[in-house]
Amino acid sequence: MEEKSVNKTNTNAYTFTFAIIMVVVVGSILAFAATSLQPMQYENMRIDKMQSILMTVGVDADPSEAQELYAQYITEEIVLDSEGKKKEGVDAFNVDLAKELKTSAADQNFPLYIANVDGEKYYIVPLRGSGLWNAIFGYISLQNDINTIKGATFDHLGETPGLGAEITQEWFRERFAGEKIFDDTGNLVGVSVVKGNSSASKDDNKVDAISGATITGDGVSDMISERLQHYLPYFKSETDLNVANN
Repeated sequence: MEEKSVNKTNTNAYTFTFAIIMVVVVGSILAFAATSLQPMQYENMRIDKMQSILMTVGVDADPSEAQELYAQYITEEIVLDSEGKKKEGVDAFNVDLAKELKTSAADQNFPLYIANVDGEKYYIVPLRGSGLWNAIFGYISLQNDINTIKGATFDHLGETPGLGAEITQEWFRERFAGEKIFDDTGNLVGVSVVKGNSSASKDDNKVDAISGATITGDGVSDMISERLQHYLPYFKSETDLNVANN
């Protein structure tokens, strides 16, 4: 009686071995690709950050010219402690706000960028807070009076398209230009994103909200006032800023 030959490719052992080999090969390829692309991804993030900072002071930069324009207009990068004093040995550009916010305010690093555009001095403060689904962040620049907003940029990690995600749009960002961050009595109140605020006044500390994005708008309001409060000690020590005694 003849024995039937066994096709080894149909055995469980062959299937498992083949699967393991494919996992190892594909994993190695993906790991190599990730490692190879990491420097490029990091560089793209740096360029995007420079573009966002420059945008707050009215400088639009293409990726190819962002570094040159950043070096031209950003005259100083500093890091402050919670008392408004400059810290040495900390690179402002590489401060990760996501990590900083996990520590107490007393232990945080507060990066600040100082720009000079056409002879005008601006202070640029990084922002980070919480939206509806995830983190929201951006930058806000103040004119030399430390009260009037020159410009702002916002971004997010997971807000709803067509609703909260609209904070990235130019028409929303433009609402903040010219707004004041102090009220009439000298209290730092930031700028509130308020539904139905149709007033054209730049002295009411309010901008009109995005319809259907109340929680995201509240997050923008909160992060502006919360972040700016930490910079008051520095602004008071470096300028003639006159604020209320809270």
